Amino acid sequence: MMINYRTLAAAGALVAIGFPAFAETEIKLGYALAPDSHYGVAALKFEEVLLAETGDQFKVTHFPSSGLGGEREVIEGLQIGTVEATIVSSGTLANFVPETGVFDIPFLFSGLPHARAVLDGPIGQDILAKFDGVGLHGLAWGEQGFRHITNNRNAIHTPADVEGLKIRTMENPVHLAAFDAMGAAPTPMAWPEVISSLQQGVIDGQENPLSVIVSVKLNEVQKYLTVSGHVYSPAMLLVSKPFWDGLDDTQKAAMEKAATEAVVTMRGYVDNVETSGVETLKERGMEVNILSAEEKAAFQGSIKSAYEGYYETYGQELVDSIVNFE
Repeated sequence: MMINYRTLAAAGALVAIGFPAFAETEIKLGYALAPDSHYGVAALKFEEVLLAETGDQFKVTHFPSSGLGGEREVIEGLQIGTVEATIVSSGTLANFVPETGVFDIPFLFSGLPHARAVLDGPIGQDILAKFDGVGLHGLAWGEQGFRHITNNRNAIHTPADVEGLKIRTMENPVHLAAFDAMGAAPTPMAWPEVISSLQQGVIDGQENPLSVIVSVKLNEVQKYLTVSGHVYSPAMLLVSKPFWDGLDDTQKAAMEKAATEAVVTMRGYVDNVETSGVETLKERGMEVNILSAEEKAAFQGSIKSAYEGYYETYGQELVDSIVNFE
């Protein structure tokens, strides 16, 4: 075999003057919220662990605050391989894997421990695996927390208080059905449009977990906060299937470890905000009311017709297995 000494010499020269022998693989990581949000801290932990596990094989470039577009656009970018990774809400996931919508059913979970146990258990993991069939790979379920309503029209105590309320929802048929049943005027809208629409009065309000309400300072554009806890809101760490398929087993294991630790960090952030968020928003000037058990029950009753649709879509057996999961 002939050895090309000129090629070897050239390669040696490149290394000597500071060029790496092998280029890093860039991972473009997009997410909708700011770097200091629960998405941002999870993204940083993901990068930290991944680089610790793989050395200089990867370079993670962050695109916070919808820097790569809305969540649906980013997920479509993952499918075609122009974006490598995202941390995303459940808002658009049902458009890709319809079964994910079951977790968005109102009043499904009794609390954070119940929700986390379901997502980390066989029910959640079976649904996570379905993303491989649509050009995506789900690494882990993340979390936003329980969703609450903010608005500029009035305080909310009963279903009558939301009648006709123009409320932004995620592009999620489960949420739309629930607010329709309550008598509100749900308006699906991509997140990058929400703040300006609230400022201009295009919509009256929106609903999101405290982790989002606090981190994006919705108190600057909303007067009333109703701590309703009407829906648990998961998130997900997703990577492009074409990108995933190009990794070796060691790199895949590193990605999974990084995602697992990112989720721990994200949930810790949510735990902290669930404890401190209401007081923070009161201090910032929002008028806050917390729904009592009786008031929550009235809202549950108001969406009874929506539940019939949920049973039809997802099967009552699945819904009941989640409610009763221990």
